[in-house]
Amino acid sequence: MAFEGLSQKLNSVFGKLRGHGKLTEKDIKDAMREVRMALLDADVNFKVAKDFVARVSEKALGAQVLESLTPAQQVIDIVHGELIELMGNTTAKLNFPSKPPCVIMMCGLQGAGKTTHCAKLAKWLEGQNRRPLLVACDVYRPAAIEQLHIVGEKVGAKVYDEGQGDPVRIAKNGIKLAKDNGYDTVLLDTAGRLHIDETLMQELKNIKAEVSPNEILLVVDSMTGQDAVNVAESFNSALDITGVILTKLDGDTRGGAALTVLEITGKPIKFAGIGEKPEDLEPFYPDRMANRILGMGDVLTLIDKAKAAVDEKAAMDTVKKLQENKFDLNDMYAQFEQIEKMGNVRSLLNMIPGVAGKIKDEDIDEKKLPHTKAIISSMTKREREKPSIIDGKRKRRIAAGSGTSVEEVNVLLKQFDQMQKMMKQMGIMGGKKRKFPRFPMNMGGMGGFPGM
Repeated sequence: MAFEGLSQKLNSVFGKLRGHGKLTEKDIKDAMREVRMALLDADVNFKVAKDFVARVSEKALGAQVLESLTPAQQVIDIVHGELIELMGNTTAKLNFPSKPPCVIMMCGLQGAGKTTHCAKLAKWLEGQNRRPLLVACDVYRPAAIEQLHIVGEKVGAKVYDEGQGDPVRIAKNGIKLAKDNGYDTVLLDTAGRLHIDETLMQELKNIKAEVSPNEILLVVDSMTGQDAVNVAESFNSALDITGVILTKLDGDTRGGAALTVLEITGKPIKFAGIGEKPEDLEPFYPDRMANRILGMGDVLTLIDKAKAAVDEKAAMDTVKKLQENKFDLNDMYAQFEQIEKMGNVRSLLNMIPGVAGKIKDEDIDEKKLPHTKAIISSMTKREREKPSIIDGKRKRRIAAGSGTSVEEVNVLLKQFDQMQKMMKQMGIMGGKKRKFPRFPMNMGGMGGFPGM
């Protein structure tokens, strides 16, 4: 996951500080030296890392910290605040004009995920009760127009194209179509190149001059580290971009680009790509990202994901079944589906305070959940409703039907039994009516979650 290495190193530094009842100037200077090295290892720009450490050191060496009863916590608070400041302090929102449509020009190099993120942004906009139109202005890359139609169809967004025509005219006509047909947002998928060249920039400048977009969003691949920042700097110099979409923040990236883009370009990260699914795009929250980096979890994002994934009526039906002691494997299957919608299990667990940063690759097998769902799907209606009737013969049939083993069927049945016992102990199953959090109901029993 992004920032994993940085998070571990920073927490190691803070762990050493916590071992001191009082801090000396030498303690803080030694710690700041390690912080600087951790930032550089995370591919943060050298000057940015140097200035960051200088600001933290200045505040940490104040009498208020050195004489505090909890000096280590004071230093962590300073680092936390400076990380937020480094990434933008506040969440940068899209600039929607008073009179629609809002024109968003998407640009970037080939391979950064520009076309895919046009669709992801359209999906996010639809969730904000907006009506986006995708416009195919990339007329050079083979199959670019076809790709935009495919990803647009996946998210239910209309795509306008004129084939291999003039990109400037296509953009202008697409905006006119949007005005005439009630689309309140237009996403222009412009052409990219394998490298920055004058031809690319001139075409983008021509489009900008003709349609005066409200937003110019640059899509950059965070996996490329400081190259992503260099690309952002070049595009910003030519186009005066309004923000950045940083992709692949869920991948094995050191995260330096996220900590450097604003400082170098003066332009904020507005969205972060955190997966391959259409819904895997989220607004970039500097404070939440700082929490993740320092291993504090990210409860607010976890809640947002739960709200988006959990069907309100289905959640209340589950509560009712729990109260009436009728929760069965059908309901367990439904809970697994809701958690799948929220993202991969590891990323969810890393948003929980106290758990963040402590989950190792060997602790989780993401393939277990599909296997578990396959086992439940291979059961009869009666077996799902009353698992106690599943004997040895039925287990062999279920295992064969799901492509798993009898042992895996046994594990699932044991997990379900443990889950019921836990809920009874908590007074959930068969108990009095009470209020429940609107999370998937098995979130509290992650220890028995498939793959854990």
